[in-house]
Amino acid sequence: MDIKEIKPTKIICVGLNYIDHAKELNMEIPEEPVIFMKPTSSIIYHEDTIIKPKISKRVDYEVELAVIIGKKGKNIKKEEADDYIMGYTILNDVTARDLQQKDGQWTRAKSFDTFCPIGPRIVKDIDPMNLNIECRVNGEIKQKSNTKNMIFDVYELVEFVSSIMTLYSGDIISTGTPPGVGELKKGDIVECEIEGMGILRNYVDE
Repeated sequence: MDIKEIKPTKIICVGLNYIDHAKELNMEIPEEPVIFMKPTSSIIYHEDTIIKPKISKRVDYEVELAVIIGKKGKNIKKEEADDYIMGYTILNDVTARDLQQKDGQWTRAKSFDTFCPIGPRIVKDIDPMNLNIECRVNGEIKQKSNTKNMIFDVYELVEFVSSIMTLYSGDIISTGTPPGVGELKKGDIVECEIEGMGILRNYVDE
């Protein structure tokens, strides 16, 4: 299926889910996943443009592995999670960092139009537990890690999220970002790459 054909009812994201990111921030390892949501109206695709809102002075990139759900499920056990997964893609959890800090919660900072680039394609036959992941801005590597550094793996996240809310075909679970998040500026080219999944490239404007 072409990624533009999926119709998610929701995008669930996970905060602080890489051990190396937690160490970078000198934060304790969470006992359970910390989740938040982005609206589906924030989705754009490969080669589209991220628009920095005038209200924000600091917009950041965050490369993430995203899970695309393939069928309706509730209270899914982690041992069965793979049966509910359509495939995987790359997601850039674009964030207005100054607004996140100002608000003390994440909804506004994560929800602007164009703040959820996904793509370039859906990949199924891949091991989500051991994939190199990186983000480049104007060709310079900013984030570089491996999904084996996740605190909660893909299947644990499907179990956790589905214990709270019913998942539907097309829904997206984005699994958190590694260390090295930083600022995007007008004119930047941001490339998110995950091993075996290609490159998600977007441009930045105001």
